[in-house]
Amino acid sequence: MSKTTILLAEDESALGLIIKESLETRDFNVLLCENGEIAFDVYKKQAPKILVLDVMMPKKDGFTLAKEIRAIDNSIPIIFLTAKSQTKDVVEGFNIGGNDYLKKPFSMEELIVRINNLLNRTQVQKKAEVIDIGRYTFDFPKQILHFESSEQPLTHREAHLLFHLVQNKNKVLDRSLILNKLWGTDDFFTARSMDVFITKLRKKLKKDDSIQIINVRGFGYKLVF
Repeated sequence: MSKTTILLAEDESALGLIIKESLETRDFNVLLCENGEIAFDVYKKQAPKILVLDVMMPKKDGFTLAKEIRAIDNSIPIIFLTAKSQTKDVVEGFNIGGNDYLKKPFSMEELIVRINNLLNRTQVQKKAEVIDIGRYTFDFPKQILHFESSEQPLTHREAHLLFHLVQNKNKVLDRSLILNKLWGTDDFFTARSMDVFITKLRKKLKKDDSIQIINVRGFGYKLVF
């Protein structure tokens, strides 16, 4: 079985080597890059399966790099590594298209768990079928919402959140459960981020008045159509 290739962009050379060596002991193939410019070139040439990006890097920071990659690849999982802890920074990372956000310092075990969770969710996504949501057609594998002759791309996290809402149609999707499943934690920062994604999904589904994502205060969200 071939090894899963991870692109790691980290400008702190000592930390980068520690992460690289730790991941390689878990049978990953790691492409270590010292800045965002090099990482973007490596991404285009090597086709990794997942990206682990430091936010604060010279020449091109992690957020800028993620934006450029999301413009051409809507599905590859992205984990941000950062010392930033303000809510706006966390929300910005998710809004850009990040799938997870790990604050420094962190344990290697936690990073490995989050990498494996994202890779497993990507495999589930590839096996999923096209789903009808009211007058929309939701192509989960391709992360696209179709409405008549138009289509809207979804981010990786938007697609997974909508998928879980659909799987629990007309039932309350437990807030803590889905936060832990998609974000890996149910703390204040991720809860705020989930609210942002729910708002985005509502806007993308607004062409069909029969579709609602209801906020069940204190419990979670319910998709009805």
